[in-house]
Amino acid sequence: MSISESKPRFNERDSEAVVSLFQNVIRIMQEDTKRSGSVVRLPRRGKLLATGDLHDNPGHFATTVKLAKLSKSTDHHVVLHELIHGDRLVNGLDLSYRMLVKVATLIENHPGQVHMVLANHELSQMAGHPVSKGGSDMTANFDNGLEWVFGDEWESVADALREFILALPLAVITDNGICCAHSLPGPSQMGRFEIDIVNRPLEKEDYTPLVGSAWMMVWGRGHTSEQMESIGEAWGISLFCLGHAFVENGIEIGGPRTILLNTDHARATVLSLPLDEDAMSVEVAMFSAIPIAALGEVY
Repeated sequence: MSISESKPRFNERDSEAVVSLFQNVIRIMQEDTKRSGSVVRLPRRGKLLATGDLHDNPGHFATTVKLAKLSKSTDHHVVLHELIHGDRLVNGLDLSYRMLVKVATLIENHPGQVHMVLANHELSQMAGHPVSKGGSDMTANFDNGLEWVFGDEWESVADALREFILALPLAVITDNGICCAHSLPGPSQMGRFEIDIVNRPLEKEDYTPLVGSAWMMVWGRGHTSEQMESIGEAWGISLFCLGHAFVENGIEIGGPRTILLNTDHARATVLSLPLDEDAMSVEVAMFSAIPIAALGEVY
């Protein structure tokens, strides 16, 4: 195929194209037959690439996509979360909407294989709640970035992004007992958390700060062993892959059944897991970790 015959590059500065892209991707996610309640459930075949927070790191995103090998088999899957609000501002503007465009394009090209799950930064951006990082309000920086790029049309793009975030699942749960989510409720929230939320579609109240179960899912920290065992038994999970924590080495055991991942910094790590085998222990799963920096120029 010649350059002239190749598919033209998507214009991420075209407001109509961006809005249309997200509308189409929302439809794709809603029509995915693997969507059940507020989660995506993957069958017992193929492979899953789990990631941690990406925070607008396009290089690590590109490497992650290559590692997922989505074109090789429709049974290859990748889970992504926390893509916006990075450290690379342009004159104080956050242009990380471009990462959501990249993910949406990937979902469009590989429907049913790319699973972005809800995370606290996306939830905050959707709801307009301030979130501080590096001493500034990333939510405002993000909106200012949209206005700078799209001018008078920025609010239509912001509305499309909000609808996209509202369409995201809470987690990916596999038939062999793996759960990939941004986080889980904190121990003090468990008395108010609706454990069966995974079995029903999300509602407006679920996103309410402090009391909504979706809000608790993406903001919780300090999980206890007892808590993880309890959720694991309720959901049939033997291995949780979570983010929402700074993990200096990119990956670490976060307690019983739990692995914590970072995919945004210099020691960024992803985790490749088989879906056609019995779910492995956290100790065995650690051997499936792939440090992105170690790949050098291979990818």
